[in-house]
Amino acid sequence: MHVVRMAAVALLWLAAGPTAASAQSPASGGPLGAGVIEDLVAANRILADQGVLDAYGHVSVRHPGNPDRYVISRAMSPANVSADDIMEFDLDSNPVDQRGRGMFLERFIHGEIYKARPDVNAVIHSHSPGVIPFGVTNVPMRPVFHTAAFLAVGVPVFEIRDAGGMTNMLVRNGALAKALATTLGDKPVALMRGHGNVVVGPNVKRATIRAVYTEVNARLQTIALGLGGPINYVSAEEGALRDKNPGEEGRAWDGWKEKAMRK
Repeated sequence: MHVVRMAAVALLWLAAGPTAASAQSPASGGPLGAGVIEDLVAANRILADQGVLDAYGHVSVRHPGNPDRYVISRAMSPANVSADDIMEFDLDSNPVDQRGRGMFLERFIHGEIYKARPDVNAVIHSHSPGVIPFGVTNVPMRPVFHTAAFLAVGVPVFEIRDAGGMTNMLVRNGALAKALATTLGDKPVALMRGHGNVVVGPNVKRATIRAVYTEVNARLQTIALGLGGPINYVSAEEGALRDKNPGEEGRAWDGWKEKAMRK
């Protein structure tokens, strides 16, 4: 009887084995296509070249074939990302095929924003330097020129202390990332107090352009504030009209890409 019982347990373990393994490693969303990977690599290189991403920032793209998956590079400097570095994750930020590769501690930012925002297909987290002062002062970030008119809807500030008490200020789990996504709401940009920002878009080109011009706007606004007020900011109405027709995105993207990929 003991032998029979042990055999039954063994059969149950064998039957459960593949299920348990598959639960730990989510299924892939399917082929990405060379264009998706090429654009993601280019976005990393562009944002590094433009001074938006430092060694620790990251860019992701929602999987075009499965909205419950996203792709992002392994943990590395964005300036050096290549196609071989791209990894796939589910929206809980579990890797599909890790293969021993390092993962960004703050990858949860991407998964939780994709959960909350079905309209978003690209997410950028950066330590964009010109932006930092607006997350630690009472001066709100507002658009001062037309290319940053998307900021006219408002730029909220995420206070990690409210979400997690005293932390090391890294958004390193789903709960903190969900709180950040809630702060972002329906906006294109949210600042992270003493840390950086998140920028989102309907595609990686638009998100990249927004990230670059958020940094440029921060520097220009700082200059304008230094000159004294009042400042004649881009209005909400002007911002809405500009956002309907953001201009020829390919011109900025193609020029930045050609320069960044030469390096």
